[in-house]
Amino acid sequence: MRVSELSRSSGVPVATIKYYLRENLLHRGETTSPNQARYDDTHLRRLRLVRALVEVGGLPVATVRDVLAAVDDPGVDLHSVLGRTVSAITRDPGAADERAVGDADTDLATITSHTGWRVHDGAPALAGARSVLARMHELGQAPGEDTLRAWADAADRAAEGDLLAVRRSSGREEAAETALVGTVLGDALLASLRRVAQESRSAQLYRG
Repeated sequence: MRVSELSRSSGVPVATIKYYLRENLLHRGETTSPNQARYDDTHLRRLRLVRALVEVGGLPVATVRDVLAAVDDPGVDLHSVLGRTVSAITRDPGAADERAVGDADTDLATITSHTGWRVHDGAPALAGARSVLARMHELGQAPGEDTLRAWADAADRAAEGDLLAVRRSSGREEAAETALVGTVLGDALLASLRRVAQESRSAQLYRG
């Protein structure tokens, strides 16, 4: 298909497709003339993935390029693909006071003891969780132990579902894409489902 057809099929404007090509988010098409190229279903699939990561996942183009490079590199194992993705999307809320950080570390010890998680001390996601918990302590809104355990259980079940989906994939490339989509878009979906559940339970407890 020509770029105009690729645009119609994907819903992505031609100018945006050309931008993605320049930024190496989309592989080059087969050159048919000096100013023409032919594209196929692999371009359409990748274009839809890029669009979802940018528009739904909210990732910057540079971040998408980095994680897709890991997906496309057969020398990068699936665990490392997931690690790069988590590192790329984990935001640092900034520094908190020392006491709050200490309280956050106590919370994390409670969580990891409850779940049995084994995570490297320098893991970006662990640092992100520490920063968020520290800010909650600063605000006087630290979660209690029961809440921490409930959140940890929910996260563990979500991660189990993520990895089951990866295991069902056929081939490394599909598994890597599944891990990427499950992590980035899964975050957005879980946040939305949590709000749906909050509304339902709030109505049961407080309405009227």
